[in-house]
Formats: sequence, C-alpha cells, structure tokens
Amino acid sequence: MRRLFLALATALTLPGAVQAQSTEHPVVVELYTSQGCSSCPPADAVLAEIAGRKGVIALALHVDYWDYIGWKDTFGSKANATRQRAYAIFAGESMIYTPQLVVNGSEKLVGTDVATLERLLNAAGGSTAHGPLIELTRNGGALKVRATSPRPLPDGTLVQLVRYTPSAAVAIKRGENAGRTITYTNIVTSWEKVATWNGQGTLNLDLSASGEEPAVVIIQEPGPGAILAAAVAR
Repeated sequence: MRRLFLALATALTLPGAVQAQSTEHPVVVELYTSQGCSSCPPADAVLAEIAGRKGVIALALHVDYWDYIGWKDTFGSKANATRQRAYAIFAGESMIYTPQLVVNGSEKLVGTDVATLERLLNAAGGSTAHGPLIELTRNGGALKVRATSPRPLPDGTLVQLVRYTPSAAVAIKRGENAGRTITYTNIVTSWEKVATWNGQGTLNLDLSASGEEPAVVIIQEPGPGAILAAAVAR
C-alpha cells in the first residue's frame, strides 16, 4: 500500500430507450488506484470481480499523484485525486493512499482487504433501503432522471453524473509494474455535479449522456459523505 500524506487541508467542495432504477439500492464501490503502484493490481482484480455482481456499481478512479515515480497513468486524473483528498479532509484524515476502496461514500478500507469488503457489501445492501429512489431513462444521448425521496435530505445533497469505460488493457512499460499488461475495469472518465436536491418533491433532470459509455447517477450527502442512492443506465 502506497501512502501520500496531505500537506494542506483545503475546502473541496452519468433508437430505443433504456430504463434503469435503484429499486434494489445498489452499493457504490470506488477504488482509488494507479498504474504506477505495485500494490494496486490485486485490488484492480478485486474490483473486476465485484463489478459483475448484481447490486454493485464498481468504479475505478485512477489518480495522478504517483505519475512521478516512473510511469504516467494513462487514465490518471487530478479530479480523481481531488475527490479522494476531499474524502480524507471531510473525515479529518491526514493522508491518502492506493489502493483504497470507499464503500457507499462512508466506509474506507485497503483495496485488497476482501474479508472487510464482503462484510461491508453485505451490510451496505440494506443501508439505503429507505433512501431516495432513482429512475433513469436513456434514449441515445439523452438521459432523463427522475428521483423521489421518502424523507428530506441534507441541504446541499449532490446529484452527480458519472461516466466510465467498462474495460481496457494497458501495457505498462516503466515504473513499478513495468512489463505487465493489466486489464482495468469500469474506469471513470468523468464525475460531475449536475444538481443539488433537498429531497422534497420530485427531482426531474434532462442530462446529456452521449456515446456508448454507461451513465451512473449518484445522490450523495455533501462532504463528500454517504451515498444515499445510485442507478446505472448502460
């Protein structure tokens, strides 16, 4: 596990229609990883395994802060690193590391800790059972979002659109994983806030989701905090 300590804490503030909804309340699992981290491939394999499970939305967020050690991550993003730092700052933590898993925005663990991950997945499956309900309808590049909530939500609750590439193989030529070809799963290509919502009334959004990449809509407490609901349209 490779760690990076935070030197400064700053405020850091997805021709026929396809339908998807969050009636099963899927668990969102974020993996913070890097092609330049020798301890990350086993965690990448863990994410690939759970990505095929019903009721799990698994997302790989490649960071850029290890690029200097010999290999520039071809999927690395400053925005992904910023999101990981935001989690750490919100929790009062002094460092970030790879590989790190974040389950439903609130539980963090080492990316290879399969036993704890299984326990969290089992527990998280029911944690959003009384949360918001998201319905997605995708027609070409148009994505319609409809959400309802049985209760008010914290002020500033985020509605986010995430896009990802389902799979890609990379031949790594330098750095700690030099000579290896690794297949990565559910590689996040964008993660953007599209609205805030207090849970009152019905939320209706018309979003752009061009291309073939799946689109995920995530409702999350500010912070970033707990993920309250999610749905994916493929």
